Amino acid sequence: MKNDILVYIFDGYADWEPAYVCSELNRQDSPFQIKTIGANKQPKKSMGGFCLIPDYDISDYPEDFKMLIIPGGDSWLAEKNTEILPVVDYAAHHRILLAAICAATNFLAQNGYLDHVKHTGNTLELMKENAPHYQGEDFYVEEQAVSDGGIVTANGTAALEFAREIMLLLDFKNSKEIKDWYDFNKLGFHH
Repeated sequence: MKNDILVYIFDGYADWEPAYVCSELNRQDSPFQIKTIGANKQPKKSMGGFCLIPDYDISDYPEDFKMLIIPGGDSWLAEKNTEILPVVDYAAHHRILLAAICAATNFLAQNGYLDHVKHTGNTLELMKENAPHYQGEDFYVEEQAVSDGGIVTANGTAALEFAREIMLLLDFKNSKEIKDWYDFNKLGFHH
């Protein structure tokens, strides 16, 4: 049986941010499978125009999922999407891995999840501005992606680095295979 990786989807989510990691983790020979979760089971339209019906909603999801991935999107800046908070709380209290990219890092910061782990985001200034309850400034790292304490964070330009850190955290492949995958996708055929 495969381990579920839940990806939170909502109207306006940044579909490209989890794309690299989802396509790798959802391979046929992978021990993982990608499933989507939404506030409800109504179709969600991404920034790129893809319309998806969530596999699960916040009132009905498997309790034994392996990770929750939270993509960015402009609606985080309007403080929408807070419906996912009980699922994030559940994950944190059950030591289930979390991953957030772009503006979704502000959501984790606002709710205290980044106060005691190394993390990153779009910029420290934006995080403080968009997450007034944020107390983790001493743990902020200016890197593309950071993994610490079971939480992966990345800025909005770091979809590949986000994928790499998630795959390393999940022990998806050995570190050399993940590095080779990352280099190929970052540098291309002709480097």
